[in-house]
Amino acid sequence: MGDDILGVLDAALRDSVRREGLDPVGDTHRVRRLAEQVVNEHDRRSLTGAVLPLADSREAVEVLVANVAGFGPLQKFLEDDEVEEIWINEPTRVFLSRRGRHELTSVILTAAQVDELVERMLKSSGRRVDLSQPFVDALLPGGHRLHVVLEGIARDFRAVNIRKFVLRASRLSELVALGSLTRRAAAFLEAAIAVGLNTIVSGSTAAGKTTFLNCLAAAIPGTQRIVSCEEVFELQFSHPDWVAMQTRQAGLEGTGTVTLRDLVKESLRMRPSRIVIGEVRAEESLDLLLALNAGMPGMATVHANSAREALVKLCTLPLLAGENISARFVVPTVAASVDLVVHLGIDHEGQRRVEEIVAVSGRAEGDTIESEVLFAHDGERLRRSSGQPPRLDRFERLGIDIAALLREDF
Repeated sequence: MGDDILGVLDAALRDSVRREGLDPVGDTHRVRRLAEQVVNEHDRRSLTGAVLPLADSREAVEVLVANVAGFGPLQKFLEDDEVEEIWINEPTRVFLSRRGRHELTSVILTAAQVDELVERMLKSSGRRVDLSQPFVDALLPGGHRLHVVLEGIARDFRAVNIRKFVLRASRLSELVALGSLTRRAAAFLEAAIAVGLNTIVSGSTAAGKTTFLNCLAAAIPGTQRIVSCEEVFELQFSHPDWVAMQTRQAGLEGTGTVTLRDLVKESLRMRPSRIVIGEVRAEESLDLLLALNAGMPGMATVHANSAREALVKLCTLPLLAGENISARFVVPTVAASVDLVVHLGIDHEGQRRVEEIVAVSGRAEGDTIESEVLFAHDGERLRRSSGQPPRLDRFERLGIDIAALLREDF
């Protein structure tokens, strides 16, 4: 299919869209009808020899719709359920992740095309990127997360990442079906969330932390009120009483910023039964710990290489909140506030799985928080270890025989 022919058809379609006064993103179906009309007209003219024929009219329509109403050459990857992430290092090097493995695509863009794609994506999100704001996180219409670093910060070209939210599971039982954890571990986690244990989900980038947090949130009783706080909206669990909030970047005048720490503080004024934080990475960890320590059940994710390192990180991040915050206060607060750490990993075949579930005893010796391993992956499957869950009285109050549940081999 000749680029020259497609260029002419693209210009004709854009002219038709302008004449109709359509919003290409919001009126995709009408844009498609116009694209079909443009291609059909071209096919009729090709019968007279006035223009060269198209090799594949149907493919031409898809390309035109993607260019005008979608995200151009990246649209096919966004529609592919197996593609998990797309990133552009430079216009001629577009990568994607499929089943946990990286691939260099055959897509070749120009710098102008990358700029146009970024502007189109940001237009739908209401966020911006410029010299005063060279980084941006935004949410695309399909629920995918966009991250852009402006050239000057990134060398030579804009660096673009699109992390797709591919919802493969919405409940813990569905993660069992995918092989990410065992039925016994899932039953334990459902019981732990039901009784209000404070849970941290840790793991590396793309380990599936957000999906796992979604599945955990699905186990929260429907009678409770949830308030969630995120950088951009990614959580998508179903709950009858749920308020979701996201951060906001500064406006053109440099004011109006709403940080994750602001949201955590604000959430406590909204009468929540549970708070869910998409990811803690800075000062907001202190406010989360204070809320958990005051008896507010909650859960969050954190980047870490193990459950033990997740606890160490939770003891370090609050120190960013100010010089008056010391490890003498933070370490025992983490020990008393966090009940469980679920650590996720990816094996060599790209399979996401639970590597370990660790219980926090509530005690600390010096700078070390005592913990016990409840479940650990031995290379073949997630197996029960000798550790015991914390806060057994909570299970008893709800009539859950946690000892029997952990003994039972599903």
